[in-house]
Amino acid sequence: MDKKMLETKVDAKQKEIEFSGTVLVKTKTDTWTKSYGWSNHAEKIHNTDQTRYGIASGSKPITAAAISLLMDQGKLTPDDRLLDLLDQSFPHFDQAITIHQLLTHTSGVPDYFDEDVMDDFEELWVKHPMYLIRELSDFLPLFQDEKMKSEPGKQFHYNNAGYILLGLVVEKVSGVPFDQFVQKQIFDRLGMNDSGYFELDSLPERTALGYIEKPDGGYRTNLYSLPAKSASDGGVFVTARDMQIFWDALVGNKLLSEEATKRFLTPHVEEDDGFFYGYGHYMEVNQSVIRRHIMMGYDPGVNFRAAFFPQSGVNIIVCSNLSDGAYEIITEVQETLNRTK
Repeated sequence: MDKKMLETKVDAKQKEIEFSGTVLVKTKTDTWTKSYGWSNHAEKIHNTDQTRYGIASGSKPITAAAISLLMDQGKLTPDDRLLDLLDQSFPHFDQAITIHQLLTHTSGVPDYFDEDVMDDFEELWVKHPMYLIRELSDFLPLFQDEKMKSEPGKQFHYNNAGYILLGLVVEKVSGVPFDQFVQKQIFDRLGMNDSGYFELDSLPERTALGYIEKPDGGYRTNLYSLPAKSASDGGVFVTARDMQIFWDALVGNKLLSEEATKRFLTPHVEEDDGFFYGYGHYMEVNQSVIRRHIMMGYDPGVNFRAAFFPQSGVNIIVCSNLSDGAYEIITEVQETLNRTK
């Protein structure tokens, strides 16, 4: 890895798009990381490699790992049915919905944020104030009485509500709150010491505020744009390094059994031409070979992208506390690495 060339290219792209966040690039032999912008505009606090960022749906692999741990413990199977596990009422849900289908977005359950119906995530909180959403069960009124979107197992449809349901399954089966289960079984166990499910109105030190650009070019925080507490479908806070620790443990069979790891990393359903979904993340597949694993997350004031290349061993993680920019940065990194091979 030509660090000087990489830094020159990323610096230029950062200036072009005014990126704010942290970039981490790891090869088999080296690691490069650099941070840009402010974690707190008012106090003029810079982002650093120790800054914690919300990663929105980049959290879904962590939820999938929590479910997989329960499978390893013999407390769940992929074919277990959702309605056999939860006590809450879902009057229109199909009895056949399985854990595997929820993990792969093929369950057909209704979503609380359906991108086919609404464009703005903030629309959700008009009827359901975001400051009241602090437990997984608080999400249920947003979707539990809605009708199924499709028959279970028939088609892929990206679904946040499905991962809320998976979090509720973790709570029911383990007997402890979802965030506590993940903290003990994943974060503490792996040494992800800066990660956690935090409340937006009670953030710990070194946590970046998420910023949304205003029409006049200024910024406001995302305090009134997201649920008060991060949940099992998105919103966990991490450092870029912690996400690298998570990935290394996952592919190294240090978190899950070999069988569970293989199932996690298998392309289960095709979402688009050449792009598949496994457990909690996407994969780009070419001639039956996985070219890269992809994690991504988008929320108001949050932008996250990560790419893990199994053949070369290159890992790229980009965390941002703005609503966009991570895709442009990770694309620049990939192109630069390809040019300097």
